[in-house]
Amino acid sequence: MSKPERVHPWRPAVRSEPEAAPASPTGQYPRVRLRRNRTDAWTRRLVAEHRLGVEDLVWPVFVHDEAAAREPIGSMPGIFRHSIPALVDVAGEAAELGIPALALFPVVPAALKSPAGDEACRADNLCNRAIRAIKQAVPGIGIICDVALDPYTTHGHDGLLQDGRILNDETIEVLCRQALAEAEAGVDVIAPSDMMDGRIGRIRDALDAAGYQQVRILSYAAKYASYFYGPFRDAIGSRGSLGQGDKRTYQMNPANGQEALRECALDVAEGADMLMIKPGMPYLDVIWRVKEAFGLPTFAYQVSGEYAMLKAAAERGWLDGEKIVEETLLGFKRAGADAILTYSALDVAKRLKAG
Repeated sequence: MSKPERVHPWRPAVRSEPEAAPASPTGQYPRVRLRRNRTDAWTRRLVAEHRLGVEDLVWPVFVHDEAAAREPIGSMPGIFRHSIPALVDVAGEAAELGIPALALFPVVPAALKSPAGDEACRADNLCNRAIRAIKQAVPGIGIICDVALDPYTTHGHDGLLQDGRILNDETIEVLCRQALAEAEAGVDVIAPSDMMDGRIGRIRDALDAAGYQQVRILSYAAKYASYFYGPFRDAIGSRGSLGQGDKRTYQMNPANGQEALRECALDVAEGADMLMIKPGMPYLDVIWRVKEAFGLPTFAYQVSGEYAMLKAAAERGWLDGEKIVEETLLGFKRAGADAILTYSALDVAKRLKAG
């Protein structure tokens, strides 16, 4: 008696005679040809499932207190640190293009940094002066400001550091004062990017108690300890402060997706109005899961390293810079992002407006 032929689960059994091809049922090729709707440009536009618009963009900008109107950032080609007057000018340009909001990041002079980041809470610090100037000159554009201490601390961390450990609850006390200073200056959206546990509820309570109920909170709910942040740290001058340190005890492990949902759930319960996932492209799955789970306005941040990576490839002729950026932004939309922070916002807005 011969042994039966062994059939591997990943490989079909060898048959002695080929089977006849089955008749094509309704709903299959050749009756259905998906390429029909791709034939013409107008059809492709008509049936597109997602569209990228200027209204989807938030432009992160850097402000410094130097005499130079614009200072280039070496690791971010085409991006500049602006003086306040220059920033007001580009804010006006962004508003004319229809960009809804700016995300404002200050470059704090080393002389004003301290272990406790006291400058963050000062009413007339660089960030708050920039908020007031933009709001006076371009009142129609929204301003989003981080609440975190890394631009202001000598050690480059987002919170208070003691014996090599980031203090959670003590840091929140400082963040609440920073949030109130920004709200008094006229900020529209507070964006806690520090990743301390419990800070959203405490900041919400502090804002409400001070009469700033209309100031929104965009929580960096899922902020990963990523190597994509390097050029940003160059831009604000915190890379040297951080040195060989890292932020893994408070920012998320890139290996974890389910944990992001727990982080978001806590922030939603504490009163977050919007949720942020950062970085963007390596975490499209997290954007999708967060949007599906909570349905809140969901933002994605195409961070500095993503920008620099695409820019470098484009400068070398390896990629079409304009087309690759727009493709990545459409990817964010497809993943469920309602808004995208991208350093390419101004250039993309110009192209979208030009048609």
